[in-house]
Amino acid sequence: MKAVAALFLSLTLPGAHVAPQVRTTPAEAARTRTPHKGGVWYLADSGHAVYCYGPVMYVQNVQGGLTRVATFCQGDRTIVPLKD
Repeated sequence: MKAVAALFLSLTLPGAHVAPQVRTTPAEAARTRTPHKGGVWYLADSGHAVYCYGPVMYVQNVQGGLTRVATFCQGDRTIVPLKD
């Protein structure tokens, strides 16, 4: 009798049912994803802001001098020259 009463109560109480899991598309998941941690915003030599994850390094340029660059930036850019 207790089992029948418990079953009846579990079926009639609001919120007792398990809600089906809502499926999200990959585009929705990308929009709701938390931002990456550990990156820093830099000002590129072109005047645009870039978000990079790697260290800042000095590389030799064509004229023989050193250029300050940020590495592993967001998007498809691995090295971005920085404005001094």
